Amino acid sequence: MQSTCFDPASERSMIAHMNADHADSNLMYVKVYGHLWRATAARMVMLDKEGMDLEVTVPDGVQRIRLTFDHRLQDEADAQRTLVAMSRHAQAIITQTAKQPSITP
Repeated sequence: MQSTCFDPASERSMIAHMNADHADSNLMYVKVYGHLWRATAARMVMLDKEGMDLEVTVPDGVQRIRLTFDHRLQDEADAQRTLVAMSRHAQAIITQTAKQPSITP
């Protein structure tokens, strides 16, 4: 059976890259896929071939959530493609949600 883990150095590198360069994507992931719409910040803390763990700041504190991928990642290139696709999808959902008229009684 193949390991669900990336090489530790590779995992650290991908996490550091996501936190340094794509904090906005991390936040979109937790809002859209984690349904934490009130989140104000998110930091990736673990990444494996089946999902990612993120530390999320919400109005009442900090929590850690696990988001699973829709498929088992094959390698680092697949991780990049998957995270980019998830980010684009999340951005589309957030944009669509923002354009919906609010209904007030």
